[in-house]
Amino acid sequence: MLLEDKIQQLVKPIADELGVEILKVVLGGGKQVRLVKVIVDCKGGVIAEHLARISRGLALQMDVEDYIPGKYNLEVTTPGFEWPLQTQADFDRYLGDWIQVVLEHGPAIEGENLGLDGEEFSLRNEKGKVREFNLSEVVRVTRAVNWSAISRAGKNK
Repeated sequence: MLLEDKIQQLVKPIADELGVEILKVVLGGGKQVRLVKVIVDCKGGVIAEHLARISRGLALQMDVEDYIPGKYNLEVTTPGFEWPLQTQADFDRYLGDWIQVVLEHGPAIEGENLGLDGEEFSLRNEKGKVREFNLSEVVRVTRAVNWSAISRAGKNK
């Protein structure tokens, strides 16, 4: 079993208790100090308290199991806006969020994530027009900020 999988098994009960999904466990760093990065998220976002609880619980378990000899740095974080939406779980987690679709040719397109169905997903732009895409025809899909909506909301205060 890979070390990443062992670490994921350690953190899973904590994440499940908090209603948080483990997106990825990444090992890095150098020979002197290893980096253990655990990326988590959930619908609506993860609060700082959850990150701290996962970090404390996992650190205690890793010290007991001693999977990583010597020193290591543990980082428990959220994926950020750069995290690519690729799976059903990704599209479900960010359903209703503003996303950006990068095509191989042409400008990036933004709109509200209306969900993934099989290989097809759709978004609704600011004017209400719905556009459908196949995952195979896009280079990348990420979350984005709807600056126009933020600007309008600021003007309405």
